[in-house]
Amino acid sequence: MIAQNANIDLNLLTALDALLEEQSVTAAADRLGLSAPAMSRALGRIRRTIGDPVLVRAGRRMVPTPRALEIRSEVRRLVEAAQGVLAPSAPTDPAQLARVFTFYANDLLVAAVGPRLVARVAEAAPQVTLRFLGESHVDVPLLRDGAADLELGVIDSREPEIRREELFVDHSVAVVREGHPLTTGRLTARRFADAPHLNFSRRGRLTGPLDAALAERGLRRRVIATVPTFAASLMMVRDTDAVGLANARAAASMVRGLGLRTLPVPFALPPMTMEMAWHPRHEADAGHRWLRATVRTLVRDILRDLPADEG
Repeated sequence: MIAQNANIDLNLLTALDALLEEQSVTAAADRLGLSAPAMSRALGRIRRTIGDPVLVRAGRRMVPTPRALEIRSEVRRLVEAAQGVLAPSAPTDPAQLARVFTFYANDLLVAAVGPRLVARVAEAAPQVTLRFLGESHVDVPLLRDGAADLELGVIDSREPEIRREELFVDHSVAVVREGHPLTTGRLTARRFADAPHLNFSRRGRLTGPLDAALAERGLRRRVIATVPTFAASLMMVRDTDAVGLANARAAASMVRGLGLRTLPVPFALPPMTMEMAWHPRHEADAGHRWLRATVRTLVRDILRDLPADEG
């Protein structure tokens, strides 16, 4: 798309990628080990080649033009493809693999899978570093942009090229402190709805599938707070009379560790399919294949070790 003219210097792609990422001539020069004047000259050539300013001054900073925003992901893809062609093949022996793998997952999955994954990777591939990114309150295409190597959780990505693999299916349970009023007597839908509720939502939402299920029964709950992380929701549930929701299988160890009780929700809720997802650029990469296999095996082992009522 960018290099239709055979006389175009393809090195400009690398410069353009750095400029679009840094949105600063100086920072882009530092990133590529060039002088600022050399990067300025490269920007001039890019502008003449594309026929667009690419970056324009806005006060003390530079901002991308609409054309730059339009081609940014394609430029990144082309640069990564070139790097993949020119880079040495990844070693098939994990012990020789020296790499940083970035995961995108909410704190529930990080807590459920992270400790064992870190230990297993450290043993098999001591030169590998794992980096876990927290979920943002807005959806960003981290897999497509190359900012993350693997996503874990309920995948709602709209990018059609993203590869997915089911890890397990989970369901929701109510979580309360020990001695909570709902732990005695029959738990009906009305008793459940009448209790104060706590929401866990990275976007700060006050409603969700639970409210739709209650509405079908002519019921409505009262949400007293919403928090952005699962860990925060459990801490609040532990110290209040609020009722929280948790994934029965994924959250089992965290719930037990905090001495909390789980109760079955007294009506059906949609199941949650936990998946791992990656961009097709990593499909054949030996290191990434090893990482996916490690996650796959680890999740199977964790599920096998769960008590029967949770697994």
